[in-house]
Amino acid sequence: MGTYRESLRVPVSWWVIAAATVITLFVITAVPAGKVAGLVVGGLSAALLVLLFLRYGGARVEVDADRLRAGRAEIDRSYLGAVEALTGDAARQAFGRDCDPKAYLVLRSYLPGAVRVQITDPGDPAPYWLIATRHPDRLAAALDGHGVGRS
Repeated sequence: MGTYRESLRVPVSWWVIAAATVITLFVITAVPAGKVAGLVVGGLSAALLVLLFLRYGGARVEVDADRLRAGRAEIDRSYLGAVEALTGDAARQAFGRDCDPKAYLVLRSYLPGAVRVQITDPGDPAPYWLIATRHPDRLAAALDGHGVGRS
């Protein structure tokens, strides 16, 4: 059985944009209202952005001998069916026009690939899980039981 672990952290570019946003908010508040107001607005916006990025980017994908965990959900490996690694247009279409509304999604728009895992549990309403990943081939191999991966 393969094992795999990945944290779906937000990219560095998002942190750079957030820093520029905080600086901009500080300046546009501090100039007319004073430094204290600028620091309050800048500080609150920085705290909010850090909290959001850490929460959103804190999603993990883990595969071990017994379970698949993706985001907040987990499922026993005995209920996993066919596994398909998706990249490029196939990944974008899987999350877009080809997506089943009942599917369980772990979508991160900044990740280039995905893995679709069919669910065989008759009591589960989701026909498949669609999981965004930086390494679709490694995740698919771990789910098929042929690989080991960590990032």
